[in-house]
Amino acid sequence: VYTHDDWKRHRNQDRFIVYLAAIFKSGVYKNLAGEVILATSIATFVCFYNMLVGDWQDLAGVKHAGLIQSQFFPKLGLPMTAFTLTSPSLGLLLVFRTNTSYQRWDEARKNWGMNINHTRELVRMANAYYDSRGVSAEQRADDLNYVALCTWAFVRAMKRHLSPEGEDEVAFQVELYEKLPKQQAEMIIAAAHRPNRALQDLSYAIDDLPMHFIRKNEVQKAVTIFEDNLGSSERILTSPVPLFYSRHLARFLATWIFLLPFGLYDAFSASWNHLAMIPAMTVVAVMLFGIEEIGTQLEEPFTVLPMQSFCDKIYNWCMEIMSWAPGDNGRALKPVKPEYAFFADAGTSSPASSPSYYVPPPAMEYAAPPAPAPSMELYAAPPAPQEQQQQQQAPPAPASTNGGMDMSFESFLKNQGQGY
Repeated sequence: VYTHDDWKRHRNQDRFIVYLAAIFKSGVYKNLAGEVILATSIATFVCFYNMLVGDWQDLAGVKHAGLIQSQFFPKLGLPMTAFTLTSPSLGLLLVFRTNTSYQRWDEARKNWGMNINHTRELVRMANAYYDSRGVSAEQRADDLNYVALCTWAFVRAMKRHLSPEGEDEVAFQVELYEKLPKQQAEMIIAAAHRPNRALQDLSYAIDDLPMHFIRKNEVQKAVTIFEDNLGSSERILTSPVPLFYSRHLARFLATWIFLLPFGLYDAFSASWNHLAMIPAMTVVAVMLFGIEEIGTQLEEPFTVLPMQSFCDKIYNWCMEIMSWAPGDNGRALKPVKPEYAFFADAGTSSPASSPSYYVPPPAMEYAAPPAPAPSMELYAAPPAPQEQQQQQQAPPAPASTNGGMDMSFESFLKNQGQGY
């Protein structure tokens, strides 16, 4: 993980000299020892073979015929046209290889960047949303400390999940037993998928916090992002660049470089017995094989990224954030506003425990109106047939003088300022 001092050294004007001096310490070039030695050996063989079957020059500059003069042993050489025509294709393949590998490295770094950002976001929200009413300071500190440890346990399990077993297993178990409760550490270590188990513990810890469920949902969103980052990293780890592409590039590059001494032999005729071609081929092999080696190392980025440093920083930041408490900056907290009062649980709050919190008044209770007494008219005898016939033949009521509108409704409209 770079700091300001590292960037200052990185921009140093003497970096070219420093990097050239450290060329034999480079891990990339150490991995290329076999290929470079083979290319140099081929160039050496071409030079001495042609001296043997052709001619050679002594230290005084006098040319002599070779020891073997036969038509069955011709001098070795190839036209440079073949290399000139194929070099653009080789360059395109190398560029695509390195660009693809860098994209994979960049995606892995972004995943860990998201982990760093959202671990801080998760513990910040858990600290701010924690409802301390009726909870002792010791219980609050223990709850938040456990959330911070579960958050760290996930990223540490993810680092172990993405690393070779022989490089990290022992250190992983030691760290878990040092920081987590013994049973929780054993459950994570025994799990078939350790990051998933760590995420489950984190979800349990968040769900156990005293806070409103809406706020819990906001905190849980960070857990979902952790799962997405884990899946993206697993995809990078388990899916390399298509193997047929990598293999074709390796064959193309190796064939091109191993045959190059045959094409360069005549180009170095100005040097003594063409021997300058040998160091030239060494440099060419280092540079071209080095490009392919860089692409291969970036293709699997998790052994290149400083994941242990990321985990250590996440642990330190989470524990620091959880150590902060409301009001510890000297500014008193204001009472909860009425519009936010639905986040408070009015049923469990009391003036003694939290006098600064707004508690809404109890809802008014309305008594149901009494049931009406049964009317005797419901049980009255039906009218006589003559009376019923008279009722049916009754003349219609006279038309209303107010336009057909009921007087009570008319009064209502006039009271409302909507008279007609």
